[in-house]
Amino acid sequence: MIFAIEEINENPNILPNHTLGYEIFNACGFSNILQSALSLSNGQDDVIDELNCTKADTVQAIIGHSGSTPTIGFARITGLFHMPVISHFATCACLSNRKEFPSFFRTIPSDYYQSRALAQLVKHFGWTWVGALSNDNDYGKNGIATFIKAAQEEGVCIEYSQAFESTGSKTSLKNIVDTIRTSTSKVIMAFMSHREIKILVDELYRQNITGLQWIGSDAWITDDSLADSQGHTLLIGSIGFTVRNAQIPGLGPFLQKLNPSQFPKSMFLKEFWESIFQCSLSPNALQRACNGSEHLKYVKHHFTDVSDLRYVNNVYNAVYAIAHALHNLLSCNHQKGPFANVTCAQPTTIQPWQILHYMQTVNFTMNGGETVFFDSKGDSPARYELVNLQNVTKGTTEVATIGYYDAIQPRGQQFTMNNVNITWGGGLRTVPVSVCSESCPLGTRKAVQKGRPICCFDCIPCPPGEISNTSDASDCAKCPFGYWSNSRGDECIIKTVEFLSFTEIMGIILMMLGLLGAFLTMFIFAIFFHYKDTPIVKANNSELSFLLLFSLTLCFLCSLTFIGRPTEWSCMLRHTAFGITFVLCISCVVGKTIVVLMAFKATLPGRNVMKWFGPLQQRISVVGFTLVQVLICVLWLTISPPSPYMNMSYNREKIILECRLGSAVSFWAVLGYIGFLAILCFILAFLARKLPDNFNEAKFITFSMLIFCAVWIAFIPAYLSTPGKFTVAVEIFAILASSYSLLICIFITKCYVILLRPGENTKKHLLKVPH
Repeated sequence: MIFAIEEINENPNILPNHTLGYEIFNACGFSNILQSALSLSNGQDDVIDELNCTKADTVQAIIGHSGSTPTIGFARITGLFHMPVISHFATCACLSNRKEFPSFFRTIPSDYYQSRALAQLVKHFGWTWVGALSNDNDYGKNGIATFIKAAQEEGVCIEYSQAFESTGSKTSLKNIVDTIRTSTSKVIMAFMSHREIKILVDELYRQNITGLQWIGSDAWITDDSLADSQGHTLLIGSIGFTVRNAQIPGLGPFLQKLNPSQFPKSMFLKEFWESIFQCSLSPNALQRACNGSEHLKYVKHHFTDVSDLRYVNNVYNAVYAIAHALHNLLSCNHQKGPFANVTCAQPTTIQPWQILHYMQTVNFTMNGGETVFFDSKGDSPARYELVNLQNVTKGTTEVATIGYYDAIQPRGQQFTMNNVNITWGGGLRTVPVSVCSESCPLGTRKAVQKGRPICCFDCIPCPPGEISNTSDASDCAKCPFGYWSNSRGDECIIKTVEFLSFTEIMGIILMMLGLLGAFLTMFIFAIFFHYKDTPIVKANNSELSFLLLFSLTLCFLCSLTFIGRPTEWSCMLRHTAFGITFVLCISCVVGKTIVVLMAFKATLPGRNVMKWFGPLQQRISVVGFTLVQVLICVLWLTISPPSPYMNMSYNREKIILECRLGSAVSFWAVLGYIGFLAILCFILAFLARKLPDNFNEAKFITFSMLIFCAVWIAFIPAYLSTPGKFTVAVEIFAILASSYSLLICIFITKCYVILLRPGENTKKHLLKVPH
């Protein structure tokens, strides 16, 4: 402060023709600081120097104190007198309250910003489970409260929060040590002064509690006196914010030229001089007298070390801030003053409240490029260096700047890190881990443990159909329509579209069976056509046989329409083609069965029934039976036709592409009509099974209808209970099985006789009545 005042007095650009003076109070207690503040405010002391001062020593501004609690005490008093108070080290956020402290300013940032910066720092390193310690005073309580609030906003949980004072009881210290020992957090935020931190680490050292990562406030993180504590090694690796370092040109030589003769009333300089040079400035038989040749230029001491001027620079800026406010006040123009209700002043009429108004407009740049100004709360810009305590040696601490924080920048750009190797607490080479619960991996979500903070949670896998593609997700997100979660639950993948394809094994097998059936049917058709004039072909109504073979060919081929990707046309074709071709087929079988019955009745004496069911009637019956089914299908396609449908309800992992029936009543009407004709045919064939004929076709029709009905009766429950593409496979199987049963039972035996037993293919053999 003295250096800055002398520098200003020698500067013709600031307060020309005026000289700044000062009064220094070295108060070591709270009551003394209040007394000093009152003395400075009242100006009741005598005139100091009649040559330079012409009035009592009423000061115009106060610089100090370094502690928040003493500052709070006297700032309230000086505020009543509107006397500016500028602190270089009182950081309590409570001092920003303009209603309580209207005349308070500071050249150090408020703890409000430091606390929030510390919360961002904790979040940056992933520490979500921390302990909090503080001084049991205004500085500690306000600072740690702001930190806890900011930390919770960042998603950080506080395991415990305790406070103590160096002058407090041993019980409070013991409780804190016991809490640290039993806690699970490995990171401790210590918002306290160097006195408390030294007492705490000494006790931790005695009880061998190690492996902790300390985060320090600016009150102790760079304090050289940490080396005096027994447990200082526990603090190696600590990180914290401090004000930015600065250079003050000329301060080093000024300090080296100091001599007790310059300040004979300074008890500090006297004790310092006697301690450094081991001599006495007053007659003392126990110590040699100082001879006047002692010079600080040849002494290496941290007092003359100007490499770290973080808080010294705050004092330097505070003096210049007052000087600029005075300069602006003394050089103002009455007509162009910045305040309507504040008149310009002469040196003999300056009042503190006038300086107070001009302090609010101070804005200047120091020689090093630093801009000094105060916001509406009297606070300076919050700019910090993030430092890492890398070593503690005798009398000094070695810190490295590892990052910066600038509260003026937009959120997200305030905190930056340097590429500097960090020394971590506990001797670790990697970032310590301090979490209540391990991070939840992808594919899981956090579930808070009952009765515990939000940082303590269990990792619950995402349910099917939901994913989490970030760590520590609070909720799982549902996959979009048509997507499903993968096995890990961290990605939505397109659902598999399932349908009976021509390329899969089951589709190929069913397709081959259908084509084989159609080929066999056409082959038998060719045989019957070639042997159409033989008795066995004529005896079995060759016209109905050829129509039946044609319909069976269509039945085999219609099974192919059930294979492949369902479309609008394929869905309508497959069901209607199936219904019509099967009715045509069964109608032919019904006609053949009636012909057998009529033929037997015609052989009885006096009977001529064949005229009632001749070829014309047979054709009409087949067409009539088939037209009924055609009418049902036309109504089905008109009212509510089958259509493609993506079924997502049966299997959530797949999209089952199937044909929606449209009208279920029409579908079951088609099946019911086929069943009705099959049962009718079975009954007629059953009645004719024992007719005395050497080659009774009714027996084979009965057996074929028995298989046909069994297949379709079994089809109904299988169709209703089989999922996805297997539903289609069951339907195809029923079509092929019933078609093969008709083909084999009705035609294979005849082909066997035609091709392998031609001797039995004679009229004589057919008319021979078996015994």
